[in-house]
Amino acid sequence: MTDTARTYGAVIALVSGVYSLVTATAGTMMATTSGTLMLVLGVVVVVHGVVLLTPAADRLGGASGPLMVVYALVMLLNQAVVGATGTNWGMGGGMWGMNGGMGGMNGGMGTAGGMGVGMGWDLGMVALAVLMLASGVLMWTDDESM
Repeated sequence: MTDTARTYGAVIALVSGVYSLVTATAGTMMATTSGTLMLVLGVVVVVHGVVLLTPAADRLGGASGPLMVVYALVMLLNQAVVGATGTNWGMGGGMWGMNGGMGGMNGGMGTAGGMGVGMGWDLGMVALAVLMLASGVLMWTDDESM
């Protein structure tokens, strides 16, 4: 894999992993299975990102791209489950506030607010997972072309 692909993959892994760690430890999400999954995955992804920036990345060989794809799919699957069930990481189903408020209480865009079930999606996590998926595919194909 080229140094550029490895660097981009590392940056995406670090940002995605840190975001996963932050969201997993925010509010009540830590007490959920989804939160625990995202916490563990966040740690693994951050470590992978750091390794990609060191000479130890050569030891990963062609596994780095497929690993990134797996991490991204786990993140997307977790978000699909959270989105389908309407649960969210804010207190009481809200997106940043209590009882459904988008930055406030009792209203807004959360599951108890104006837009209804399915607002449990963390669109930031989805966007980062899609970037990680693309990065993993590019890293994977870059390894195969060499």
